[in-house]
Amino acid sequence: MKVGLTGGQGFIGSWVRRELLKQGHDVVVFDRYPRTKMTKGEDFFLGDIQDPTAVTELAAHVDGIIHLAAVLGTQETIQNPRPSAATNILGGLNVLEAAVQYGLPAVYAGVGNAWMRDHATGSYTISKTCVEDYARMYNAYRGGKISVVRPVNAYGPGQSAAAPYGPSKVRKILPAFACRALTGTAIEVYGDGSQVSDCIYVEDVARTFVAALEWTASNGRGLENPAEVGPVDSCTVNAIARLVAQAAATATGREPVEVSHLPMRPGEVPGAVVRADTTTLEPLGIDPEQFVALEQGIGQTVDWFASTWLPHWEG
Repeated sequence: MKVGLTGGQGFIGSWVRRELLKQGHDVVVFDRYPRTKMTKGEDFFLGDIQDPTAVTELAAHVDGIIHLAAVLGTQETIQNPRPSAATNILGGLNVLEAAVQYGLPAVYAGVGNAWMRDHATGSYTISKTCVEDYARMYNAYRGGKISVVRPVNAYGPGQSAAAPYGPSKVRKILPAFACRALTGTAIEVYGDGSQVSDCIYVEDVARTFVAALEWTASNGRGLENPAEVGPVDSCTVNAIARLVAQAAATATGREPVEVSHLPMRPGEVPGAVVRADTTTLEPLGIDPEQFVALEQGIGQTVDWFASTWLPHWEG
């Protein structure tokens, strides 16, 4: 297939591109401006998902779509919800409408923290789950062939860190922990750390997105339930922090850093449980027991930050 990939230059998108090429597909990266070099089997399509004409033109030239582009952030989007509504909801509708117009199989990146929908929901969760509801509408009444994949916190090599360690506008758990630990600074955990916030290695996320698109194309319909991508065994934020601290100590030869605690931010809920129902992966033939183990994945990720990011860190 020739696959249109929105958000194909982002962290998850770059890994999805690799997986698509690995499985023999061609890729059309759809984005507002080129940031990465296209390789053999890839083309770039300049466009914005908020532009229905550009999205429709993309759909006219591909055999399927994976829609990843979004405004991210939990507490960040609470402070200003309009960009997330415009991009995630209206942009998402543009993608779904274009896919249905051309009868394309499509996969939508849902929100892994669906638990938050019923517990002090933030703007990010509102906007992302809204489009999941629209996907069900298109499938039920418009002949849509749309599947939803819900990854929990994706992590791995290549993920960008937020200030002061990097240019990302959104703080993600593994880059934040890894950068602090590698520079000998205490890892900061919001809340008491007992909350469950499961993490999944990005390569496993990419494999699931591609498998979902292939399944949807082969079956001519969307998955009955969202495919939730996460580990079989859950882990608290405190446990993740300790694993990162130990991996950083191994990489640097120093003692593991301490873990400190800060008040929770808007959009974060004490006792939160962000985990995946891995039984939803059964239709795709994916065995979650074969996912990269958390300790192994954290080790690989911290090693990447140690070799790629740390030498250029100026403090």
